Amino acid sequence: MTHINIASLEIGQQIGSSEYLLTRDSLVRYAGASGDFNPIHYRDDFAKSVGLDGVLAHGMLTMGVAAQVAADWVGDAGRIIDYGVRFTKPVWVDAVDGAVLVVTGKIGEIDLENHKVRIDISATFNETGVLGKAQAWVRL
Repeated sequence: MTHINIASLEIGQQIGSSEYLLTRDSLVRYAGASGDFNPIHYRDDFAKSVGLDGVLAHGMLTMGVAAQVAADWVGDAGRIIDYGVRFTKPVWVDAVDGAVLVVTGKIGEIDLENHKVRIDISATFNETGVLGKAQAWVRL
């Protein structure tokens, strides 16, 4: 684990930022791992038949990818002790170009007594936020 001095942290301090390319292959792999084979995640014709603009990423895939910024910062995903998001917008995954998810984490709260830090996570696709109130608590 990376050693983080909790006393040196500041509210609003950025802890990391990454871009993740989600492709149709990513969606198929995630479907296999999760068991979520809903065709809105891999078939344009089906997605459009139910009123969607096209294939969209699994919400839980988006949520999981977004948590990576906190895991990378703390150095051990097992130190994430609480995590929650609200799904606000879909991530449309183009058959050719995929979709780029941009994830940034900032310090939102510091609990010195319990050695915990809340990471506020921003996840955007095409410059639009796709997760609301995405927050991960990590124990240092």
